[in-house]
Amino acid sequence: MTVYAESFTKESPARQLGALAATLGRVASSAEKTTRAKAIIPMLDECIQFIEWTLSQQTDAASKELKDIRFMLNLWRDGWEHAQTDERLRTLLSVQARKWSDQALEYSGLLAQT
Repeated sequence: MTVYAESFTKESPARQLGALAATLGRVASSAEKTTRAKAIIPMLDECIQFIEWTLSQQTDAASKELKDIRFMLNLWRDGWEHAQTDERLRTLLSVQARKWSDQALEYSGLLAQT
């Protein structure tokens, strides 16, 4: 396990989901910008890793949803070379990533703690 993975997995499950939500938020804000197209794949990879590292610490409902999100993130990653040239697809990824970010934040419970 890398130092990065060890650091992530030492965080509470809530903070892990918060980190996922933050990265998904960056995907959402970057996806529509053609100048940020090359940054999307590393961010998608990071989201996929975060999900893999946190799955075992989540509730059954959250784990099921995170697995679905991971599956869709993999599809976006595999198709990004084509999708980045289509404004509608970039917008779709942006909207989906924002929704997923909101879901991860909701599952984290971090908003309820403030």
